[in-house]
Amino acid sequence: MAKRSGGFRPGMGGGMQNMMQQAQRMQANIARVQEELEEKEVEASAGGGVVSAVVSGKKVLKNLTIAQEVVDPDDIEMLQDLIIAAVNEAMAKAEQLSEEEMAKVTGGMNLGGLF
Repeated sequence: MAKRSGGFRPGMGGGMQNMMQQAQRMQANIARVQEELEEKEVEASAGGGVVSAVVSGKKVLKNLTIAQEVVDPDDIEMLQDLIIAAVNEAMAKAEQLSEEEMAKVTGGMNLGGLF
């Protein structure tokens, strides 16, 4: 009768090595997508286009355009509301872009907001 040693069986390490290689590839792809997101931009507007915000895929405000006709010194609140609406919409679009691009790399795995 042959004795079995510990719990190690030849050939069992191959699966773990394959998983590690897949994880490394995914990590490299995630880094690539994150770099690409820095270059991508999304735009949103408010008030029928009188205020427009451009945000990078990394959620950095890159540009804000305000039409001259909307600048009313007697109604600063409306201008502030339009700016907030445009920036928030652009940020939401950037978040959606980021999630879509990461899902392509992670296969839709939820990685708990790590990226």
